[in-house]
Amino acid sequence: MTPIPVDDPADPRLSAYTQMRERDLVGREGRFIAEGEVVLRVLLSGAARFRIESVLVSPERLPGLAPALAGLDAPVYVAAKPVMGAVTGFPIHRGVLAVGLRGPEPDPDALVPAGPALLVGLVGLANHDNVGGLFRNAAAFGADAVLLDAETCDPLYRKAIRVSAGTSLTVPFARLPTGDALLALCERHRLTPLALSPRGEDIGRLPPLPRALLLLGTEGPGLPEALMARARRVAIPMAPGVDSLNVAVAGAVALHRLGGERLAPI
Repeated sequence: MTPIPVDDPADPRLSAYTQMRERDLVGREGRFIAEGEVVLRVLLSGAARFRIESVLVSPERLPGLAPALAGLDAPVYVAAKPVMGAVTGFPIHRGVLAVGLRGPEPDPDALVPAGPALLVGLVGLANHDNVGGLFRNAAAFGADAVLLDAETCDPLYRKAIRVSAGTSLTVPFARLPTGDALLALCERHRLTPLALSPRGEDIGRLPPLPRALLLLGTEGPGLPEALMARARRVAIPMAPGVDSLNVAVAGAVALHRLGGERLAPI
């Protein structure tokens, strides 16, 4: 790895990093931006499911990252933070960016294991913090994959990756068009669909479920009633006067309960 100094914000080699916030909203043609050292180290690891197209770091961050970057078969650009800010359109305090390549979209059915299975289904989640948090939970509690409907936001959005601590780069995920398509997948693969709702049976009293899909809906409205009617409703008991949790927190509690023997003591 030979660092490539760049001092011109208009250098065409940095075009993938230009005006990042605006381009995050419209997509970037099979690419995504990874931000921060924690995320970059995940992307460089063997656990990541995506390849790196290039890395852009500030000079003061290079020495600490050099060992991890040593075997990288992609250009590593080095630019001062003011140059990075001029390229991206806002100050880059962390001084660490990378462009990843999405690759082909996986087949949702291919992500369902043949034996014991625990998957997470996200329906209508438009908040990147919650999606990132749920990917981190899925990784922590041993979920095999995350399935998203068409309305759920992109887990490879820069902020979602950062909130996930890089786990959206390692946990397999795929999209289906609707919640109904998620239930159809459950039928094909003999998964028990579990709808997390304030009105359901105590999730702590569930018998072991060897093959399950945990369905989580957006803040406020939650899962559509028609979807919950076709699933097994489960609830997290709470103190009187409180009927709900943030969806990422609720997902963590539910996955901890469902993870069972997948989980090992720290």
